[in-house]
Amino acid sequence: MGEALAVEALVGAANRARERAGFLSVEAVAALADGGVLVLDPFSTLVSPGVTLAAGVTLWPGTTVQATEGGRIAIGSGTRLFSGTRIVAAGGRVGIGADTEIGEEGGFTIKADHPDHAIEIGSHARLLGGGSLALGNHIGDGAQVLGPIRMQSCRLEAGGSHRDPDPDRRGGVLKGGGVARGLTVPTGMVIQAFGLFGEAPLRPQSFFHPKPRA
Repeated sequence: MGEALAVEALVGAANRARERAGFLSVEAVAALADGGVLVLDPFSTLVSPGVTLAAGVTLWPGTTVQATEGGRIAIGSGTRLFSGTRIVAAGGRVGIGADTEIGEEGGFTIKADHPDHAIEIGSHARLLGGGSLALGNHIGDGAQVLGPIRMQSCRLEAGGSHRDPDPDRRGGVLKGGGVARGLTVPTGMVIQAFGLFGEAPLRPQSFFHPKPRA
């Protein structure tokens, strides 16, 4: 009986803190499962009211999905948010397609903190390795951000996913680490850099991933 009361008091304290910060209660996060969302640990997962999560979304422990100041977030079916991922729409808009992977290998931060800022991420994309998106960005279907890259106002064109056998048909890729501002990466192309991406060459993805011989 004493243990049950202690747990109830702990959850109550957590819920009061969540309410003050504008997040759903622990019970409400757990209840997202009723809509087909897989929440692996509702105690460490923070979700704002009004966020749209399609059936099939997976939220790993330690993820945050926060909409404030009229901001909007919509995440498509099958998308996985790994531990350390933080998505914030503070007045802006974040849209994420289906079957996209965000935050493996170090988390990821996506922040649209102005009404003029919109971040669009397509389906079958991958954003890994501790990077971040700020201001406005467009990450097309199948595009990839691989590494701790700070992206601002960039566009990665759509293409096949990283599983497409022809690398030059895949979505645009940034890989490495550093800062990328105002860049466009066409379908089948990649920029690898460790510093300023604007100073690095644009190469076909087959430069790094040779095409299989017929």
